[in-house]
Amino acid sequence: MNDAFQITFGLLGGLAIFIFGMNMMSESLQKAAGEKMKKILGILTVNPVMGVLAGTIATAVMQSSSATTVMVIGFVSAGLMTLKQGISVILGANIGTTMTAQLLAFNISDYIFVIIFVGFIVSFVFKSEKIKSIGQTIFAFGLLFEGIQIMSSVMKPLAESPVFINMIDHVSGIPVLGVLVGTLMTLVVQSSSATIAVLQNFAAQAGPDGVSSIIGLEGAIPVLLGDNIGTTITALLACIGQSRDAKRTALAHCTFNITGAFLFIWFVKPYAHFIQAISTKGPEVEVIARQIANAHTIFNITMTLIWLPLIWLLVKIVVKILPYKEKNSKQKDVPIFLDPRLISQPAAAMEMVAREILRCSGMVEQMIHRLNHAIERQDLRRVDSILRQAVVVRKLYDNIVSYLSSLFSSGSMTEEQATQTAGMMYILSDIERADALCTEATESLQSILEKKHKLSPEAVEDLCRGLQIIEDMYRNVLEVIRTGNGEDARKIVHKKDNVLDLTLKLRKNHMKRVKQGACDSEMTSDFTRILHSFDRIGNSCANIADAALTGVSFESVLK
Repeated sequence: MNDAFQITFGLLGGLAIFIFGMNMMSESLQKAAGEKMKKILGILTVNPVMGVLAGTIATAVMQSSSATTVMVIGFVSAGLMTLKQGISVILGANIGTTMTAQLLAFNISDYIFVIIFVGFIVSFVFKSEKIKSIGQTIFAFGLLFEGIQIMSSVMKPLAESPVFINMIDHVSGIPVLGVLVGTLMTLVVQSSSATIAVLQNFAAQAGPDGVSSIIGLEGAIPVLLGDNIGTTITALLACIGQSRDAKRTALAHCTFNITGAFLFIWFVKPYAHFIQAISTKGPEVEVIARQIANAHTIFNITMTLIWLPLIWLLVKIVVKILPYKEKNSKQKDVPIFLDPRLISQPAAAMEMVAREILRCSGMVEQMIHRLNHAIERQDLRRVDSILRQAVVVRKLYDNIVSYLSSLFSSGSMTEEQATQTAGMMYILSDIERADALCTEATESLQSILEKKHKLSPEAVEDLCRGLQIIEDMYRNVLEVIRTGNGEDARKIVHKKDNVLDLTLKLRKNHMKRVKQGACDSEMTSDFTRILHSFDRIGNSCANIADAALTGVSFESVLK
């Protein structure tokens, strides 16, 4: 009983250290290279071949197919990638994830503690955040192998147990059972890399003859196929609550691995012979980890080559399974771009936040434009429409702030990303202020119209002239947010004084009209509040332009 206890918790403890090391390595690599990987995904998806290359590079560098898959599903859901592009990247991610098994096939047991120590020193001594991330990656890499060593040491007694050997013989003789075991293992652990690592270590245990693997390559391949099916659960979970195309992307991931397993299950024996022929030669227990890694890589490359020219067919299949629904009008106050699953990948999350802020600011621009028409036509229905949109903007603002707070509290951002995110929050606060001020001006107009006061043609002309300047200023500042253009930002800052001069002039004009009896004196309070709102919207525009001059913009985030 004591031996069973030690074996069980030795395996669980080793697996826990391995998964912790794997996650830490992936997080550290994302901090060091996440921005570059996001750009690679954006640039290299112009055609399916480049999409596969992008998915392969991103996953190999970040050491996480789940990270790539979740990012792609987020982009497809937001409409930043087409379904075809997303599927091509997923195919590449399946190749990239095999690099983990290739790394694990190296025997570096004599250097594990050296690697852990070097990683610790680098992350502890150096102040640069990028170098710290590299140090943490090295440290996590060592932990990952230490977890494997622990699992390997506790598996040795299992290899000597007649009961266990008999059970393995049954599994090895029934490939479908091996696929089922691999699928269930990955569903439970939620990491194909972890289950493949366990498989490599288990297969490296010698059987009764002391030379042959306890399971052999023919017994390991079906389990490996099951691992590939089980890993698709991450994509399925990531697409819950997402758009139809995002769900189709996840379904394509499942189709890729399930069809691959169904195809290869009939050729386990010849496939095993082929892998043995192209892999390192030597005693089976010493080379089987590399053989499993090679079987994993070649399986994914082969299936990618089969499906790459047939992506159009894969698209048709997933669309047939998940057909298009009648389009419902989506609530405007529901974020389109924000995906909670991307919070652990700040480079992608920040791009989504930037796009959502630009969407929100576009709504405020519409409000300002509609207010101009409402003044011109003195139309209460248009006023009501603007006030309804103001409620939508406020709800959307609350959603964005909540998302940004979650991003800050996640602890996954670098210092530079945290600074950029703080800048986004600053811009967002001024956009929300512009919304509130436009709402105030609209409510003042509503008060004038409901009291049956009639704006004179001269008053309408003055208000529309002032609002047109504000609208142009706001539109220009939105462009500055996108581009970070310093010259345009300076022009907007200089316009602030012009707006103040204009509103003072318009106040004088109003008082003249009141004196002449052209305008009712009772609407003076509401009229001046409208002008005051114009002035303060101009200040908000100048604030955003000032921020752009200090480097706060979405230019780097949206690249």
